[in-house]
Amino acid sequence: MNWITNYVRPRINSIFSRRDTPENLWSKCDACGTMLFHREMAENLNVCTECGHHMGITPRDRFTALFDGGIFTEVEVPAPVDDPLKFRDQKKYPDRMKAARSKTGEAEAMLVAEGEIGRTPIVAACQDFSFMGGSMGMYVGNAIIAAAQRAVKLKRPLILFSAAGGARMQEGILSLMQMPRTTVAVQMLKEAGLPYIVVLTHPTTGGVTASYAMLGDVQIAEPNALICFAGPRVIEQTLGEKLPEGFQRAEYLLDHGMLDRVTPRPQMREELITITRMLLGLPPAIKGDLPAPDPETEEADARPPEKAEEQPAKATKTK
Repeated sequence: MNWITNYVRPRINSIFSRRDTPENLWSKCDACGTMLFHREMAENLNVCTECGHHMGITPRDRFTALFDGGIFTEVEVPAPVDDPLKFRDQKKYPDRMKAARSKTGEAEAMLVAEGEIGRTPIVAACQDFSFMGGSMGMYVGNAIIAAAQRAVKLKRPLILFSAAGGARMQEGILSLMQMPRTTVAVQMLKEAGLPYIVVLTHPTTGGVTASYAMLGDVQIAEPNALICFAGPRVIEQTLGEKLPEGFQRAEYLLDHGMLDRVTPRPQMREELITITRMLLGLPPAIKGDLPAPDPETEEADARPPEKAEEQPAKATKTK
C-alpha cells in the first residue's frame, strides 16, 4: 500500500463519483404515474397536482392542516389488554403490533385531539390506515368513546375521519363488540345535542362502515374513496355479475343518496368550518385575523366630532 492507493485514489473517486439523490425526495402518483416533489406533495396535502388523486395522509399531518395554526392537544385514550386471545397466525399478534408501531410511530390506529378550526372549538378523531390497515380493535373503540366523552364534557362537536379495512381479526369477537360500543358513543353526542360529522376517506370498509362511520349528522367523503361493507371483488364473485363503473366509490354513493358531500382534501378545512358553525347556530367564520385596534385611535374615533370654530366676518365697505 502506498500514498497513491491510500490518498490519491479515494480523493479521485470522491470527486468523480455520482451523488445519489435520496429516494424520499420524490413520490410517484398511484393513478397517473407523475413524479411529485415531496414539498409540493406536502403543500397539497398528499393530493396529486396533476390528476387530483388522493394519497394516504397520517393523522398528525391531517390535524396539522385542519386545526388553526396546526395546534392541537392529544386526548388520552385508555389502553386495552394486550393480545387478549393470544392470537397467532404467521406472526404473533404482539410482533405485528410492534412492527406497526415502529413503522408509523404511533401507539395505535386512531389519534384523538382537541383544538380549534376557524376559532370554533372541536374534538377530532382520525384513523391511520398505515397502522394494520386502520383495523378496528379495542383501542379504536376506546378512542371513539374517549372522543365522544370529551366532546360531551366540553360541549363541542366531534369530527371523525375514517379509514379502515374493517375489524381486527386478531381480536376476534372483542373487535366486533366495538360496533355497538361506538354506536352508543355516537348516541351520547346526539342526546347532548352536539354535531357529529364524519369524513370518509379511502378506504372505509367492513364493520367500520357498518357502525360509527355511517352515523354522522353530515357525511362527507374524499373523491374516489372506496366506501363499502363487502368489497366489489367479493360481490362480483358472489353474484357472478360485473358491477357498474365506479360502484361503491364516493361519487357513486353521493349520486345514490348515501353521502351529503364529496370534497377534495385541500378544501376540507373550510368545508368543515362552514358546516360546523352552521350546525352550532354560529355566524360564518371571519376570513383571517385583523390586528387589534390602537386604544388611542379607538378612543379618538369614539369622541363626537368638534364643531368648527366660527371665523369673524370680514367688514365690507359700502359706498
